[in-house]
Formats: sequence, C-alpha cells, structure tokens
Amino acid sequence: MKEFLKKWIKAVRAPFFTATLVPVAVGSTLAYSQTGRFNWVNFFLTLFGFCFIHAGANLANDYFDHKTTDDDINRSFTPFSGGSRVIQDGIVPAKHILNAALIFFGLGSIIGLYLNYVSPGNIILLFGLFGVVTAFFYTASPVMMAYHGWGELMIGLDFGVLAVMGSFFVQAHSLNWSAFWASLPVAFMITGILYINQFQDYEADKTVKKNHWVVRLGKKKAVYGYYLIIAGTYISIIISVVSGLLPFYALIALFTLPLAYTAIKVLRANYDKIYELIPANASTIKIHLFVGLLLSFGFILSRLI
Repeated sequence: MKEFLKKWIKAVRAPFFTATLVPVAVGSTLAYSQTGRFNWVNFFLTLFGFCFIHAGANLANDYFDHKTTDDDINRSFTPFSGGSRVIQDGIVPAKHILNAALIFFGLGSIIGLYLNYVSPGNIILLFGLFGVVTAFFYTASPVMMAYHGWGELMIGLDFGVLAVMGSFFVQAHSLNWSAFWASLPVAFMITGILYINQFQDYEADKTVKKNHWVVRLGKKKAVYGYYLIIAGTYISIIISVVSGLLPFYALIALFTLPLAYTAIKVLRANYDKIYELIPANASTIKIHLFVGLLLSFGFILSRLI
C-alpha cells in the first residue's frame, strides 16, 4: 500500500497542489471578509473537488506529452519541469495514467455538481465545465492548447480567475469586481510558475512543436515576459487596493517582493542553464504561495479589525 500511494503521489504531482490551495483560500476568505460567513464544509468540498480536477489535469498532461514524445525526449527535466516521469521511468503504464486522469476528472465533477446544486444559478456548473474541458485539452488532441500558445492563458484562467471567483461564489452566492481583481495576482503567478518552468523544457518542447511563448520568443527575449508577469502581480494588488476593491490589508502581499527580486535576478543570469535556474523555479512557486496566503490573511484581518 505504501509503494502504491508513493507512486501515485508522484504521478499526480501532489506537492504542486498549492496551485489549488491558493485560489480556493483567496476566494473563500474574500467572501468571508465581505459577508462575515464561512461554510467550512463547502470550503473543503471546493478544495478537494479542485484538487481532483488538478490531479486529472496533471495526469492527462503527462499522458498526452508522452504520446507526442515530448517528455520522452526531454533530458533536461528537473523537479519542477519535464512531467512526473512515472511513464518514462516505467513506474506506471501510460494507459493507467489516462484512466486515472478520467477518474479524477469524474470525482471532481461530482463534487462540482453538488456545489452547483447548493448554490444559486449555474455559475459553478459553467466554471467547472470550462475548467474540466480546458484542463483535458491543454495537451490532448485535436486542440492541444499548450502547443499553440494558449496554454499560459488557460492556466491563468483556470487556476486563477475561475478558481478564485468560483470559490468566492460558493461562499458568498454572488460575484463582484472585488472577486475578479483578487483573482488577478493569483492568475499572474500561476502563469509565472508555468512560464518559468518552460525554460528548462525549451529544447524538447521546440522539437515536438510545443509552441508556447518561451519557444516562440526564444529564451533571451522570454525573460522579459517573466518581468511582465511579476509586474502584473503586484500592480494588480496595488490598483485593487487604491481603487477600494480590496481591503488595505491586502497590501501585506507586497512583502513577497524580495522573493520576486531573487527570482528575477536568478532568471536574468541563468535563463539558458538548466540546473542553475532551479532556484528561480522554486522562488516563483513560493511567490505564488505566499502572495495567496498573505492576501487571505489580509482579507481575514479586514473583517476582524
């Protein structure tokens, strides 16, 4: 049983589930700050439902990147890029990975249908349907969004805008511009995680014509794209607070700026290196996590103080 769990934890890339925790926390705590209500049962259902969809997306991505040989020919993989490697290392057969992806999508969809049932209208149904379809066709043919320059946008929408706003809606039973603006820094940073991890995958991705924006721009020019992502994260926080859409305490997320500086410095010096770039990959994940947690903390403070 221990080995079974170990290989599937590796396959679903569970350590990256912070990409799920952050938007659910941000959307749910913003709803609490505005309404004073917090439904713990629906919070955990949202979290687990989204985790299941995330697991399905990771597994489907591994399967279809194997089918195109992208991950198979990748010799520059790191703990942050190149897939889970469970297919390439012979740990789990490719067919089992696809079957597991469909099971996880199904489990997440069941929870989503329940949340839609207990929420007004069909907002959760629409968000969930869009998320599942785009997560599957992120690398699946015939759409293969990641291969045609749409992957970054879809990741930002699914794991940023829709995830935050959907989590907000589950708690508040309404949507507003505050929820949208709270989703933007999360969307920017989850896109940043994907974006910076593509530097190490550049050669393999270019070979199989996975034409994401790092491949399209080339590594040197793509560095500026990362600058824009980081700038978008912090500018969106400042604008939303200054405009009164988010509470003043949301500004504590700016304490992550030193991490952003570190990531930029490492990327600028090592954009064409594989292992020297790893600290920037790690810092980007930390920025995403801590921006999300600090925003959530700020929203809670604004309600309590």
